[in-house]
Amino acid sequence: MGMYRKILVAFDGSESSVNALLQAFTLACDEKCWITVATIVPSYEGDLDLTGVKDIHESFRRTGEDILSKARAVAEKEKAMIRTVLDEGLPFERLIDIAEEENAGIIIMGRRGMSRIERVFVGSVAARVIGSSMRDVLVVPENSRIEWKNILLATDGSRYSRIAADKAIEFAKTYSKKLDVISIVDVPSEFYAEAPKAVEDLIKKAKKFVEEIKVKSDAAGNVTSTFVGEGEAYRVLTDFAKEKDTDVIVMGSHGRTGFRKLLMGSVTEKVIGYAPCPVLVVKY
Repeated sequence: MGMYRKILVAFDGSESSVNALLQAFTLACDEKCWITVATIVPSYEGDLDLTGVKDIHESFRRTGEDILSKARAVAEKEKAMIRTVLDEGLPFERLIDIAEEENAGIIIMGRRGMSRIERVFVGSVAARVIGSSMRDVLVVPENSRIEWKNILLATDGSRYSRIAADKAIEFAKTYSKKLDVISIVDVPSEFYAEAPKAVEDLIKKAKKFVEEIKVKSDAAGNVTSTFVGEGEAYRVLTDFAKEKDTDVIVMGSHGRTGFRKLLMGSVTEKVIGYAPCPVLVVKY
């Protein structure tokens, strides 16, 4: 299919990043593309002539090289080819820059097993990359695998969702000929009593959103199922994914927004935190 020519994997040596790398091998094999593995270490912009500072700087670099050695060992074991990059600075900024420099179509990141609180506020690096990058981002939970048999597309009818829909339809067409599409009406419970007509209109709109995608997906040769949910969006979506044994959730997102405009605790972030499977956030 070849939607992605190059993959960038964020690698910090953790088990979740090892799994992300392993899953990147699977995607690279399917997509026939190249993999770059990036490790980012802290930078120091003070006086590097100071002996103590030099030692700290060299220590950071050695740690980064050790981490990349682990990535190369994983690749060798899997008989996979990778290119490695060691950089310095803020992880989310450098990952975004490297993705641009490498012209990577997608950034793959691992997600650790997290506590309830950590799930609500997903790791800052992933959230900031998603909020500021123009590239697609695939977040892979620890111990999960990348498969494309059961794809779930979440849509809100926005142009960003339509872009995600095109990619989800193409993935389904290539791998499984099957696509589930869901749109969720998320309004406060008091709306049902105070503005039932408004809620009814929102449900009608949601049905229209999924039906439009179904027409396009069916025309591509897929078997498309549509659903409209009501409730807190991230809970409805992740519960639905568990019920349907979803392999990957596909969502749209705004393009380059800048971290200040990224609402921490947003629907996308919470979905990533609670999803039982990888989440593909599609950009422009």
